[in-house]
Amino acid sequence: MADDTTVTESDQGKVVKNADGETVGRVIEVKNNGAYVEPDPDLTDTIRSKLGWGGSDEEDTYRLDSSHIDTVTGDEIRLNR
Repeated sequence: MADDTTVTESDQGKVVKNADGETVGRVIEVKNNGAYVEPDPDLTDTIRSKLGWGGSDEEDTYRLDSSHIDTVTGDEIRLNR
């Protein structure tokens, strides 16, 4: 596990994957020390609920809370369990 869980503007465009390696979305914007993620259209409501993102008929993007981030690498943001 990496220690770096901080997102920066350079993380825009990275895929966001859950702990099992499944893609849950893509970072479309980084502002106010937070990553805003556009969820994968196939993301289930169960996973959305675990991330605190609500139902599929709400907003188009969601703020990714740093407490959900396990690692930030050059290619992706990996979520913890």
